[in-house]
Amino acid sequence: MNSVDSPPWYVITGGPSSGKTTTVNLLRERGFAIAHEHASEIIAEELAKGRTLLEVRADGEWFQEEILRRQIEHEQSLNPEETSFLDRGIPDGLGYERILKLKPNPELSAQAARARYRKVFILDPLPVKLDWNRHEDAQTQRAIHDSIEDVYRELGHHILEVPVLPAEKRVDFILEHL
Repeated sequence: MNSVDSPPWYVITGGPSSGKTTTVNLLRERGFAIAHEHASEIIAEELAKGRTLLEVRADGEWFQEEILRRQIEHEQSLNPEETSFLDRGIPDGLGYERILKLKPNPELSAQAARARYRKVFILDPLPVKLDWNRHEDAQTQRAIHDSIEDVYRELGHHILEVPVLPAEKRVDFILEHL
C-alpha cells in the first residue's frame, strides 16, 4: 500500500490500556483534528439504557458491527485534506473479531481492506488499569495488541511502534515521525 496516496489520517492504536485516548486528546490540544474511539461511547449508551457491561460485551457480533458502522460514518465525515488522528481504525475490528472468535463479518473484512491511512502508530502497552468498561488482564491486553498489529501488517499498512514514554513525549515522537 502506498501511504502517500492515503489521506493524511493517522491511526493511534494498540491493546487496551496503551494510552490511545490520552495520546489522541493531547494531539487535539495541539490543534489537530481527531476521531474518538467508538467502543466506549457505545458501552456508555448501552449502560444508560440499563444493560450491564457483561450483556453488552456478550453481544460481540452486534457490538463490533455497531463500532464498524460508526467508524465508517466518522471516517466519511473527515476532511481528506486535513491531518487527522484516529483513536483506532477500521482494521482494529478484525483484530478484536479474531481474539473474540466471532463469526467473520464480510463487511468488516471488506472495509478493513479498503481503509487507507498514512501511517499506523501502535502504542506499546502500559500497565493495565481496570475501569468502568475495561476488564482485560495483562495477558489479554497483549493478545489484543498483537492481533491488532498482525491485522495492520497483513493489510500492508505502514506501521510504527511507539515506545512507552511520558504522554507528552509520545505525542512528540508521533509528530516527529509523520
